[in-house]
Amino acid sequence: MHGRVKVKSTAQQEEEKRKEREKKLKIYRKEGIWDDEALQITQQLLSSNPDFATLWNYRREILMHMETVKDEDEVQKIYQAELSFLESCLKVNPKSYGSWHHRGWVSARLPRPDWARELGLCDRCLSLDDRNFHCWDYRRMVVKMSGVPVGQELAFTDRLIGSNFSNYSSWHYRSTLLPLLHPESPEPRSPCREPKRASPPPSPQIHSHRVCEEQLLKEYELVQNAFFTDPNDQSAWFYYRWLLGRAEREEMISCVYVSRDEERVAVAFSRPVNAQSVGLLLVLDGQPHRVEWRSVHPRFKHSPVWVEVRVGVGTRLRIRNSSGIALAPSELSVEKTSVLQSELQSCNQLQELEPLNKWCLLTIILLMRALDPLGYEKETLAHFQTLKEVDSMRSAYYGDLCSKFMIENTILKMEYAEVRVFSISDKNLTTLCHLDQLLMVTHINLSSNQLQRLPPQFAMLQCLEVLEADNNSIENLEGVFHLPKLEEVLLKNNKISTLADLQPLASCPKLKRLDLRGNPVTQTANIESELTELLPSVTDLQL
Repeated sequence: MHGRVKVKSTAQQEEEKRKEREKKLKIYRKEGIWDDEALQITQQLLSSNPDFATLWNYRREILMHMETVKDEDEVQKIYQAELSFLESCLKVNPKSYGSWHHRGWVSARLPRPDWARELGLCDRCLSLDDRNFHCWDYRRMVVKMSGVPVGQELAFTDRLIGSNFSNYSSWHYRSTLLPLLHPESPEPRSPCREPKRASPPPSPQIHSHRVCEEQLLKEYELVQNAFFTDPNDQSAWFYYRWLLGRAEREEMISCVYVSRDEERVAVAFSRPVNAQSVGLLLVLDGQPHRVEWRSVHPRFKHSPVWVEVRVGVGTRLRIRNSSGIALAPSELSVEKTSVLQSELQSCNQLQELEPLNKWCLLTIILLMRALDPLGYEKETLAHFQTLKEVDSMRSAYYGDLCSKFMIENTILKMEYAEVRVFSISDKNLTTLCHLDQLLMVTHINLSSNQLQRLPPQFAMLQCLEVLEADNNSIENLEGVFHLPKLEEVLLKNNKISTLADLQPLASCPKLKRLDLRGNPVTQTANIESELTELLPSVTDLQL
């Protein structure tokens, strides 16, 4: 064996060649060399590893340089060869970020692109893996650039869904196409209308939100076939929830509170806004005044509730905005109610066959909420309990969702009774929501729940005078901030442990009574004197 020349293996030789090519490329790029040899070297390296982002960047620099020194026909041939090379890269890794991004870049710069070829490539890739999101993104780009009719793309989703119901990407793509092809007409009871042929085809990237009722009925039938075939597949259920979804709440002023004694105005909107951006004006005695609005908590730049203080309220006051904000909520039409009732019956039939199917149970709850939240309250609570048992890993999510619905029901009951007392004790609440709708509430009872904090949104209760929150697990009072009318805070048997946790109460100038019995903070040394210093307005302190 001694004296024999050692011969390097093929793998060693290839590795040495690769390192030599990389070294040469660094020199080429540093010196600004953009020629055919550099293009060839990058191709050799990318053929084995198409996820080398730096090489793709260098390759684009070379191609852009060639655009400046070659005529259009030569550039066309170069880019066509580039597309062929990219197909070989996609065979190495069909989900290569670099390859798909570079293909989109090349297609956009090609003098005479062949979009039919690109759609064919997408068809082939999606037939191999219908969840290749890189390919879906590229297809949407091709459709947008080439002006493919929306109806043709909808038919494409029909084919994919027909071959595989469990294709979330196809369902999602379908949800972007339907509002374009079958938009809901603003006139009532208007049939579905096809887009006019004379107008340019709408892009699937542009979303409206509503689909006409005739088409919705067809979609319900399609998706029901899917979840009756495989009730445990989530793809069809997510799409079904989208079909049942109602439009976003229209931006509107939902409540205005005026205190002449405090010279203060509070305005509640239906969703978070920036008071400056909506052009909110205060009209006093017929004269418009631009005032400086502030949100109810420093953490909010966009808030549903805005407050203006130190304003001299005249004999006549009006709130006006320059954005045309609506002032009336929408209700379910008779036709939509009938459709939802029919869907509820279908889901109940499936639930009889699949009593422990979580997707079916959750959809039944949502349908009941849309139809009659108070009438179905008992059934809703029973279904939530079943959900927590069937899907225990998500029991916290179901607890929060149930809390949200219970709060909504309590708000409805309060509005029907026309009172300003909000009582929702002993309901196993885990979270608070819709606090922007409680602007006028003077007394709130949250006792005997499972709350751990009073969030910043709690500061929207600008008229609150009494807060009862005994027997919870509250550790944080961040939301009890600058409540100008708050006089009593009852927090017996919670988990407030430090004086700093009580700091937000110092911003409430009228606070007189505070009950902290059963909290860890009461065991702190000198707590009574420190609280007296922190909250000098409190005259009734219970520890």
